[in-house]
Amino acid sequence: MKTLNTIVNNCKIKQVIGAPEKVEVKHLFLDSRRVTPGSLFFAVPGVLTDGHQYIETAIEKGAVAIVCEQLPSTILQHITYIQVEHSASQVGVMAANFYDQPSEKLKVVAITGTNGKTTCATLLYELFRSLGYKVGLLSTIENRIDTQILDAQLTTPDALSLQKLMAQMVEQGCTHCFMEASSHAIVQERLAGIALKGAVFTNITHDHLDYHQTFKNYIYAKKQLFDKLGKEAFALVNFDDKRGQVMQQNTKARKLGFSLKSMADFKGKLKANSFEGLQMEINGRESWFRLIGDFNAYNLLAVYASAVLLGEKEEQVLTALSGLTPARGRFDQIVSKDNRRFIIDYAHTPDALENVLKTIQSIRQSKEERIITLVGCGGNRDKEKRPKMAKIAAEYSDLVVLTSDNPRDEEPETILEDMKKGLQSEELTKSVSISDRKDAIRYAMEQAQGGDIVLVAGKGHETYQEIKGTKYTFDDKQVIRDLLA
Repeated sequence: MKTLNTIVNNCKIKQVIGAPEKVEVKHLFLDSRRVTPGSLFFAVPGVLTDGHQYIETAIEKGAVAIVCEQLPSTILQHITYIQVEHSASQVGVMAANFYDQPSEKLKVVAITGTNGKTTCATLLYELFRSLGYKVGLLSTIENRIDTQILDAQLTTPDALSLQKLMAQMVEQGCTHCFMEASSHAIVQERLAGIALKGAVFTNITHDHLDYHQTFKNYIYAKKQLFDKLGKEAFALVNFDDKRGQVMQQNTKARKLGFSLKSMADFKGKLKANSFEGLQMEINGRESWFRLIGDFNAYNLLAVYASAVLLGEKEEQVLTALSGLTPARGRFDQIVSKDNRRFIIDYAHTPDALENVLKTIQSIRQSKEERIITLVGCGGNRDKEKRPKMAKIAAEYSDLVVLTSDNPRDEEPETILEDMKKGLQSEELTKSVSISDRKDAIRYAMEQAQGGDIVLVAGKGHETYQEIKGTKYTFDDKQVIRDLLA
């Protein structure tokens, strides 16, 4: 429990109505439905709804204080109102005060980029645990407080949840926290109040334009993470991405880079690549890793560099990294008894799909091994990437199966028609559309012969399919196992 005066310390406040020094706060809430007596309620304008509409409900449920941008028409004498310019930006700062600044007691590193966030965050978590630390993880797949696993609803949780999770990490003795920072979360100020030791930029390609509207806005969203870093932090970027150094333009942090193609603070050289792993030289030291593909060479570089910048010894980092396996749903492989190879991957952007398919082409033993790609696109999301995804699948595959991903509120057939617009007549002849994802997987498996490679792309670690507002149980890997059985 904290006094409201303590919670709003160092916050940007326009006006206070009431006596914050006399108000004791037991809980913080963004959702009026969850408010309990003695709570502070944050009224935050959102994409779908505005928290200001629920101030009255929060008070009825026992809220003793309200943080808002617009004061309600009726001011109640027993409630304290904190009016701010931008409530979303103050939620994290106030939550940090409430939970005693947990991020300052951890070494927190945030990873942003279109692709590679989950792999980098997960590898860092596994790496530092193998080095003997207690570690926190905030990722698309799951959140972890050392060995405790918590479900992840968003790539980056809301500001209140973030601060609470970090407070629990501190309580459990964690020393480090590795987190994904989505562009949505950065724009929505979910990282406000977090003291970062470093930020990592992996890459940026076409994605989330349904939300950001333009690619320029998307780049700017990522850049904000680096603009807000302190001078004691590090800003580590991929020098082989032309927007890498753009991220560093206005940062106060120490600027560093990693690269496979040019000079960099952390230089890698890919020596060999196979379905078993890759051999790479990093800053003159050669190691074997259990991850696969050029894109994972970049992820490994980012992880190695982050660990070294956090003070770990280079030799120990390389030794530990060489024993780690990919994150769930990232180039996940099943090989059948008749030597058909099934690869499950989260690739859901044009760039990610192309990276995976290029890797498969480069490491298959001969062109006699056909590549069959099953891919879909999500509903209610960026429509521009749909024809691009189909085009890439056709360019690098012998057979393409277009199917549902998470159609959400859209009709699967409509999404498939959008995808097919990217295909020329000759590409259409080697493609088939099957809207039911399980039937599509079954078809792709039946078409494959011994030695062939089937890429099941788009959902990766996800264990559900979202259709018309309902999440149905669906796991690509389990479906493949069941069909093989």
